[in-house]
Amino acid sequence: MKQWTLHGKRGIDSLVYDENALVPEVGDKGVLVRCTFSNLAVLLSLTEPVHAAALNYRDLVIATGRYPFPVKEGVVPASDGAGTVEAVGKHVHRFKPGNRVATLFNQDHYGGSLDARTITLGVGGSIDGTLREYGVYDEQGLVKIPDNLDLLEGSTLSCAALTAWNALYGLESKALKQGDTVLTQGTGGVSLFALQFAKSAGAKVIATTSTAEKAEILKKLGADHVINYKEEPNWGEKVKSYTANNEGVDHIIEVSGPTTMKQSLAAVKIDGLITIIGFVGGMTNDQPSFLECLTHICTVRGVLVGSRVQFEAMNRAIEVRNIKPVIDKQVFTFDETKKAYRYMMDKKHFGKVCIKI
Repeated sequence: MKQWTLHGKRGIDSLVYDENALVPEVGDKGVLVRCTFSNLAVLLSLTEPVHAAALNYRDLVIATGRYPFPVKEGVVPASDGAGTVEAVGKHVHRFKPGNRVATLFNQDHYGGSLDARTITLGVGGSIDGTLREYGVYDEQGLVKIPDNLDLLEGSTLSCAALTAWNALYGLESKALKQGDTVLTQGTGGVSLFALQFAKSAGAKVIATTSTAEKAEILKKLGADHVINYKEEPNWGEKVKSYTANNEGVDHIIEVSGPTTMKQSLAAVKIDGLITIIGFVGGMTNDQPSFLECLTHICTVRGVLVGSRVQFEAMNRAIEVRNIKPVIDKQVFTFDETKKAYRYMMDKKHFGKVCIKI
């Protein structure tokens, strides 16, 4: 089979293409998926003509050696994927050939909190990922994709969608409620899924972006207010002005990290929740101290994707509410994977970047 592997920490140049890799063997509890997954994952279907993969910011970070969790040398990259089950082991009960499935990001994270073991079992990190034509996964590390999505759309769920869902619903005492206000940042996968989930649940959404063109698209997706952060560098107070009595927002989806935390703290409501997803905005020494969580009286929470229980709950909501993932208009072929990485690194995308296989 064909696959990509990562060797070294030289960014895009670390990607190596192999046209003669061995198809992995199926054990007693294994599920063989012919795939073309997403988020730098691959999704190859037996019945649907379009095979595709999609990228996550995480995949770029792994390639440059900046990922804070375990990564093995020579790993097949990409955490996300959706494909069709081709064969199952004799002790598999959850799936059968023909089922359409997606990968679980941390393979043993079935429910509850991560622990010292499950946090190390990331697909595309310590476990071979989805940028390959065939993958074998334990039956517990897969979920069925929603019936309203095709495989290309289903391939975008494993990382970005589930992270957004966990951010909004994972802390039960502060789970999203109808009428809450949510702040999203930019137009990456997590932010767009958070916008869609929040609007479908009856929440108000304020979004930030960098261009007028992207602002118009965010409004079409349902954003109630959009702020251009290049024109409003102190956008935290502007966000507050769009909330009742200038109280601030209930949920902040913090994807940029150190470069935007100061503004997020300025925007959050008393006893609100800031969920830290990543650091796509880069690093800086000029960032708030932990003490500012006290002075702003808020909760700050870090998340690493989510559990299978959350994944299945999210998929039910996607199906019932007929939510469709936002996929970038530029789709790459499998042998253009390096170009897809570059496209995402250059921030030319809107939504999920996918690779056709």
